[in-house]
Amino acid sequence: MASAHEHVIELPKRIVVGSGVLGSVGKVFKSLQLSEPILIVTGPHVGKMYADLLIGSLEEVGYREIHMFIARNTTRATAENAASTAREYRVKTIIGFGGGKSIDIAKYAAYIADSAFVSIPTAASHDGIASPFASLKGISRPHSIKARTPIAIVADTRIIAKAPHRLLIAGAGDLIAKLTAVRDWRLAHRLKGEYYGEYAASLALLSAKHVIKYASIIRHGGEEAARIVVEGLISSGVAMCIAGSTRPASGSEHLFSHALDLLAPKPALHGEQVALGTIMMMYLHGGNWRAVRATMKRLGLPVTAKELGIEDSIVIK
Repeated sequence: MASAHEHVIELPKRIVVGSGVLGSVGKVFKSLQLSEPILIVTGPHVGKMYADLLIGSLEEVGYREIHMFIARNTTRATAENAASTAREYRVKTIIGFGGGKSIDIAKYAAYIADSAFVSIPTAASHDGIASPFASLKGISRPHSIKARTPIAIVADTRIIAKAPHRLLIAGAGDLIAKLTAVRDWRLAHRLKGEYYGEYAASLALLSAKHVIKYASIIRHGGEEAARIVVEGLISSGVAMCIAGSTRPASGSEHLFSHALDLLAPKPALHGEQVALGTIMMMYLHGGNWRAVRATMKRLGLPVTAKELGIEDSIVIK
């Protein structure tokens, strides 16, 4: 049972998932009475491919003050530059439009600039699309920092399905990681009296079980697979909102991934790394690590350091 620890739960007000829903962003903004000026934080490639459709949807319902910020990396300095741009234009709403990098930059910039934040993912590679935390470089050590909870999430499965398939599989890997993250959370509660919320934990585990159940569909890709993974990632993000921390979604398997980011000459995708870490941490927990590995194989995820493209010596270190 949860302790009497008190925290504030901030949840998205509107979540829209479906084929072609990018064109309905303007209507979502109007329904939530979101104000302009608007700043779109995106990457150079996504901006070229889809920005016109997004801007057109906003202009269609009367928004005119729309600015762009191109994020070329995920450093804290870039996020602070985005926040400075938001202040310069007195931005009321910031959109994170793209993969995890653009969304992390946008949500932290919105937190600093005190703007509303809307998440519009174009890939389903990790659960940052819905969480109130950002993973940025340039801080003392790799970890998630507090950012703005999205007031709305618009996930166009048609666009997400067109992203590189490896990103979708990595997103599934990030969901597999909840199996050990929740075990670690329970352990911290038992040994150190840390706050533990059964509802948030159950929601995170449900997203992992969803991936396990539909692994064969996810592996083959397409819009149905995109919807399964993105809904799981959103559920995981909401679990973090409810818990008020990253605990339901991030444990020792994520620390393993952070270590690889620091030590490996060429780190793999986040979701691939945490999934591999889940096998090892499940073994240390005395859980069914073989079942985790079997699911990862069904998904097409790497299950060894060699398959991940990282030397064994780096993993041991």
